[in-house]
Amino acid sequence: MAVYYELWKPMLRAGEDLSFWQEFFVYFYQAFLENNRWLQYLEGMGTTLLVTAMALVLGIALGLIVAMVRTAYDQQRPGQSSSLTRCLMWPVNFLCKVYVTIIRGTPMMVQLLIMGLVIFKSSRNFTMVGALTLGINSGAYVAEIIRGGLMSLDPGQSEAGRSLGLGYIDTMRFIVIPQAFKAILPALGNEFIILLKDTSLITVIGGKELLYAAQGIYGRTYEQMFPLIGIACMYLALVMVFSALQSRLERRLRQSDRR
Repeated sequence: MAVYYELWKPMLRAGEDLSFWQEFFVYFYQAFLENNRWLQYLEGMGTTLLVTAMALVLGIALGLIVAMVRTAYDQQRPGQSSSLTRCLMWPVNFLCKVYVTIIRGTPMMVQLLIMGLVIFKSSRNFTMVGALTLGINSGAYVAEIIRGGLMSLDPGQSEAGRSLGLGYIDTMRFIVIPQAFKAILPALGNEFIILLKDTSLITVIGGKELLYAAQGIYGRTYEQMFPLIGIACMYLALVMVFSALQSRLERRLRQSDRR
């Protein structure tokens, strides 16, 4: 293959007529095979998956905490909670609402630039800064998804748990959240797919993921189509795998409901 590349590349540069497949081969070879450039894509994909995993864990943790706080505050009924409890929960609920409002009301790109160029301007670990920013951003959306699922359940579910002597945390853990999870799984899956694709944005602060690898390659070859289409196909493959795993989980949950 290298022999054909070395033969056809000078001809292409000289403007000689080559067939479509000869031009395709030259551009493909220089984008993926020359100097083992495919290793750069693999390294970028590894960084993409790492950032996605870290942001996913952080987003779920933040989203679950914020959703539980806001749900507990919204579901308080007069006479069931002491005035002291309501006073203590109000500032925490207010902070959660401010967090969700700010994160959902500002663009992801702006948040990344603020985190990378202002808050962590002295840090050189751009990948971790990007993962932290994506996790914080995702947490706000996950919080609203989970809160919607929790609020959609019959309040009698929580009351039944309390009547059995379970505290709020145990009631949410063993009764409410398992039921809400089935309802919110499609929305959560969609959010996680968006998170995977949003990892491409960390390149603006120097994160070395897939888009960064493609930019480095077409900056040397001066041919943008193949590197960009290549990483687009890689993102598509990752999303398809994630979607297949989500569909399999949904089928298992449906099967457990029938038993």
